Amino acid sequence: MDALTVGRRIRHVRKAKDLTLDDLGRLVGLAGSQLSLIENGKREPRLSQLGTIAEALGVDAQDLLSNEAPDERTALEIELERAQSSTAYLALGLPKVPLTRGLPDEALRALVGLHRDRIRRATEAIATPEEARRANTELRLALRAHDSYQPEIEEAAKGLLAVVGHERGALTHHDVARMARSLGFEIIHVNDLPHSTRSVTDLENGRIYLPPASIPGGHGLRALALQAMAHRVLGHREPSSYAEFLRQRQQINYFAAACLMPRESSVEFLAGAKARKDLAIEDFRDAFGVTHEAAALRFTNLATVHLGLEVHFLRVADDGAIMKAYENDGLPLPSDVGGSVEGQLVPRAWAARRAFERTNRTTEFYQLTDTTEGTYWCSVQTGTASNEEFSISIGVRFLDSKWFRGRGTTLRQDATRPEGVREEDRALTERWRGKAWPSARLHAHILSPLPTGTFPGVDDREVFAFLESHAD
Repeated sequence: MDALTVGRRIRHVRKAKDLTLDDLGRLVGLAGSQLSLIENGKREPRLSQLGTIAEALGVDAQDLLSNEAPDERTALEIELERAQSSTAYLALGLPKVPLTRGLPDEALRALVGLHRDRIRRATEAIATPEEARRANTELRLALRAHDSYQPEIEEAAKGLLAVVGHERGALTHHDVARMARSLGFEIIHVNDLPHSTRSVTDLENGRIYLPPASIPGGHGLRALALQAMAHRVLGHREPSSYAEFLRQRQQINYFAAACLMPRESSVEFLAGAKARKDLAIEDFRDAFGVTHEAAALRFTNLATVHLGLEVHFLRVADDGAIMKAYENDGLPLPSDVGGSVEGQLVPRAWAARRAFERTNRTTEFYQLTDTTEGTYWCSVQTGTASNEEFSISIGVRFLDSKWFRGRGTTLRQDATRPEGVREEDRALTERWRGKAWPSARLHAHILSPLPTGTFPGVDDREVFAFLESHAD
């Protein structure tokens, strides 16, 4: 229930019936002052009270519960009330403009317009690389505190899967389309998606636009469709900050993974493999027809809560820079002074970098690595995307490696000493110090300014033009 909108809808109908607060109060057994609090959104009415009020006003209770304002003036008043009650506005120390009948519509529109621009500017100001890194760090730590497991999203995914009766194996494109229809959407594949988007959802006409269905394999198309549906299922609204945008992005990715790899059948599969001491991400990947990275990330969701294993995950670029990371097993991730790990270089001795040195990269690479926090076992798979190589690592403490395929590896590396301390590194440093001037390859996803818009990184005008062209 949106208390402010409900209250304004009650006020709108009351005035249309030419009733005062006291008149309505006598009909429903409430003091006029109590009704005033309800109409101003200061008090949320109980459902029983709402039913009594609706009956007295001669309308259906569902009409009062609508989240839409009854007219343009009321919608503007609600928007202004929320803007003037925000922490950012209150911090300015400015008075609130009273929302009286005497406030002209033109003045109301002007005030709302000014607040919209203030909010837009504030949103753009915080969409900076520094804010992105801070928000990403906070999100990673929040996930770590809950062992990367989100039961409410698991239940939401389970509910949608029940629509098509899917429980195990690879989720088909046909079933994904049926799930979308149950939410009021049709999936449409187009060749002209805006370049800044992965998908576009037309909320007015109930359409989810995706890239062409002819993409080889099409594994990613199921995930894209499920991510688009997740916004509806999880009740997301337009993000008001980069941190909220990032949180929503993580949630829709989690939801899609929970649909593609349902909790019950995934845990059954993984627990069976653990009992055989033959856990392998590649088997998990193949059993559900997903990418290696998706399977590895899903494994982190389930490993601690359902298998009793603390783990770490890394996606690392071929130069050793961290692109994504998660750990609850104590792996000493390199970080900057703010605690951010994205863009930091992992030690050369780590399996995530050693895997690039192999000639045959078709199979998983296993290695033991000694760190300052103990010895870790890792399984690594390499891949290529957008002409850039990367590695996907899943690892555990040495004592937990007994549950995994590849536990018998004889490859072992020492990463206990800082880079540059080894004798061979000292010799190279002395030989070339002051005699080289390299040009660094910047990681755009970490350091470049974030494009601004309602959704960070997305060109609003381009999206709106696309929707207009497909509206018929």
